[in-house]
This record gives sequence, C-alpha cells and structure tokens, in this order.
Amino acid sequence: MNNEKLSPGKMALLGFQHMFAMFGATVLVPALTGLSVSATLLFAGLGTLLFHLLTKRKVPAFLGSSFAFLGGYFSVRELVENSGTGANWIPYAGIGVACAGLLYVLLSILFKAFGAKKVMHFFPPIVTGPIIICIGITLANSAINNCTNNWWIAILAIAVVVVCNIWGKGMVKIIPILLGVVISYAAAAVFGQLDPDKVQALKDAAWIGLPFQMSDTVFSLVGNADGSLVASSIAMMVPIALATMVEHIGDMCAISSTVEKNFIADPGLHRSLLGDGLATSMAALFGAPANTTYGENTGVLALTKVYDPRVVRIAAGLAVIFSFSPKFAALVSCMPTATIGGVSLILYGMISAVGVRNVVENQVDFTKSRNVIIAALIMSLALGINFSGAGAIAFTVCGVQISLSGLAVAALVGILLNAVLPGNDYEFGTNDLGDTSVNFKV
Repeated sequence: MNNEKLSPGKMALLGFQHMFAMFGATVLVPALTGLSVSATLLFAGLGTLLFHLLTKRKVPAFLGSSFAFLGGYFSVRELVENSGTGANWIPYAGIGVACAGLLYVLLSILFKAFGAKKVMHFFPPIVTGPIIICIGITLANSAINNCTNNWWIAILAIAVVVVCNIWGKGMVKIIPILLGVVISYAAAAVFGQLDPDKVQALKDAAWIGLPFQMSDTVFSLVGNADGSLVASSIAMMVPIALATMVEHIGDMCAISSTVEKNFIADPGLHRSLLGDGLATSMAALFGAPANTTYGENTGVLALTKVYDPRVVRIAAGLAVIFSFSPKFAALVSCMPTATIGGVSLILYGMISAVGVRNVVENQVDFTKSRNVIIAALIMSLALGINFSGAGAIAFTVCGVQISLSGLAVAALVGILLNAVLPGNDYEFGTNDLGDTSVNFKV
C-alpha cells in the first residue's frame, strides 16, 4: 500500500490520524510543566518538518514532546524560583535543553566519523538503564501529589489508560493517553470538578493568536542573564540527552523494522540524530519542550500500512495550524490536576520500567562486580542527592556558582566508571531487542 498513489483526500485523512495519535502525549508535557501548549504544537510541527528535510524526506517519523526531560524542567524551575532573582524559569530551562540538543549534533558528528558501535561503547545499558530508572523514580512524588486533588478522577484516568493499552485494538491501543485524558476530563466537567478560574480563562481566550511569548524565549535573557542559573540549567539538562539519544536510536530501529527499510544506513543515524537534535534546540530557544521521535506514530504506520513520509508532514502542518489558537491551548490548560496526576502516575512508573527493560533485554551481567558498582553508584547518587535537603551539589568555577542535580552527577560518574573499569563488553547492533528497548511512550 506504500507504493500506491494516494488521493489528496486520503492523504489529508491519514495526516489527521497521525496528528490525533501524537496529540495526547505531546500536549501532556506542557500540561505537566507549565510550558506553552501553543508553542509545543508549533515546534512539534516545525521540528518534524526540519527533521524530514535533514533526513532527505525519507523517514516517516513525527517529533513530539519528550517525557524524559520532565525531571530536568522541574529541577530548573525549583532552582530559579529559589534563587531569589524573580526570574522566569522557562528561558533558563530552554538554554539547558538547547545545549542538550547540541549534544545530539556532536553525537551525529561522532557517528559519522567513527561509526555507531565505537561511540555507543561509551554509553552501554549499564549506564543508561539505571539513569532512566532514576528519572522515573524522582518524578513519582509529583504524580501522587496531583492525584490527591481528586483520587476518583485520577483512578478513572489510570483505568482508561490501562484498559486501552491492554485490551484496546487498532487506534484505541495507540492513543491510550489521549483517551485517558479525554474521558477523565469529561467526567470531571460533568460533575463540576473543573477549576472555575481556568474555565473562565477558557471562555475569555481568543480563537487566533501568536503561539509563544517573547518572555518565554531564550532571547529574553540577552543582556540580563544570571550566569550561575545558566550554567546550572545546562548542567541539569544536558545529561538527560544520554537517555533520549538511546531512545532515538531505538525508535529509528523500530521505524526501520515497521517500514522494512534500513534507515540506520540510509539516510543514516548521523542525519536522524542531527535532525532530532536541531529540532530540540530550535524548540527550546522559543520556550517549547524538547522533541523526540514518536512511537505513537510508528504505531499508526504499522496499523495503516501507509509509509509515505508526506502523510506525516501533513500532520506536522496541522499541528502548526492548531498552534495559532489560544482557545485550544486554554482548553488543554483547563485539564483537571487529578487527570494529569493519574496519567503521569503511569507515565513516570513506565519510564523507570523502561530503564529496567533496557538492562534486562541487553542481558547486562550483574555477576560482574564492575556492573554492580556502576549501577549502585548511579542510583545512589541520583536518588540520594535529589532527595537530600540541598537537592543539588553546588560549586564555584571562575566566580560562577554551578548546581549539579543528582541525575547530572550520576551520569558523569557512570560514564567515567564505565570508561575506566575493565570488562566493558557491550557492542551496539548485536541485539535487536536490546537496541529498541528504550521507548518512553505509554
């Protein structure tokens, strides 16, 4: 069916289907963090189009909001709000994520120069797996706090996601988050559980408007940025890319398997990493979340058997169009806190479960002392520093104070130990199941 010439009407219908598939997960990130829903949709669309341009328009992938960076956003927000400067935290988080996107660019260059096997030798599952486990665990407390606003709405959201994921068929199985949000949101509205102030804001919102505010962009910091906050934000965000780059590689393997074309070889991982990284940096500069290739849309490819990348580009165009509606963004912002809590309770737990899966499916040998030591130190540092009174390790370099989150310290220690301790036998590309094990989608 991929080689069949599609009519304009069918192309448009399939494009809407792809937008529908990515929608729930993509808008959940700004709903959780407080970022702009409109900016998120705009740069999901523009980022996808940039990705297609850089991958020679061959890869039918959609780039939506990344869940992996949620902990980083919360850490930067806490850092900025506790700094006493009264600054807007979003531009500082944007600087950190933009630099994380540039790490993709660096990795892309290394992949092109040395090949994936040599580069991935420094980022084996014994490092990335425990880091991913800790990302989910550090977020769990916030999900519980949101659920306590109204447990029955949260439980309804959880139940819908679970039922759709386990027993759903076709599109129902692909969009469990969206259905969980819509059904629990509707139930809350019927029983009068929506925030009156947010309902009023929804009524007052304009139908057409700009997708982002200059005060949320990195450019708003030009001439008045706090050097310590900039350095600390970068230090908190960049290590998360270690997890998301592995996710990206796994997604490329999954899409290649679905479409039955080797996108790892053509256009190549160096191009897809470049596209993902630059799309993430572009989004971050304008106050939108980090991007990542979406498993939901890979599910649509498998369901429809239509692999034409033009269909995904239509979905990207639709996302851009919807981004210019403040009314639509206000509708998302009106989502009950308990709905967010219920969905994120599953999401955060699944992030940790993905880390476990990464270790298990790559058959990491824990009879080796080196592996036990690396995992132990990563998890102890990430969780211990995060849940301590300070929440970060601070030090001064050239008069600039830098704060490192527990995850940042753990990532640096894990990479260093893996490099110096003997016995690293990981080889990328020899285990298809392991290579595709990192996927942060519900």
